[in-house]
Amino acid sequence: MYWLVKSEPSVYGWEQLVKDKKTSWDGVRNYAARNHLKAMKKGDEVLFYHSNEGMEIVGIAKVDKEFYQDPTTDDANWVVVDLKPHKKLKKPVTLSQIKTDKRLQEMALVRLGRLSVQPVTEKEWKIIMELAGENS
Repeated sequence: MYWLVKSEPSVYGWEQLVKDKKTSWDGVRNYAARNHLKAMKKGDEVLFYHSNEGMEIVGIAKVDKEFYQDPTTDDANWVVVDLKPHKKLKKPVTLSQIKTDKRLQEMALVRLGRLSVQPVTEKEWKIIMELAGENS
């Protein structure tokens, strides 16, 4: 499976993930996004999207640990996964590129713009890799 996670670079950007080598993806307080976290499996690849500033996919992370209780809350409804950086994209893929590519019109990033954790289909993944100049 493939996924996409969003973070504002000023809050937690790609460079910070690279520096940290691993992070728990905490603070998700949306049930749909939480369900996506629960569906992630160790080794799944995750597009890292800079939201609000930049508005582009900048790297690929991998799920390092499957879901467990979010340590930032006592509420058992909320979970985290651990992510580790895999690789920086050769070319960032912007939201405007994605929105203007007719092949990506059904992508969750276009349809459900505010969702912080979303699934990505294999077809969408391949198109994003093509746009990023990656040979996948």
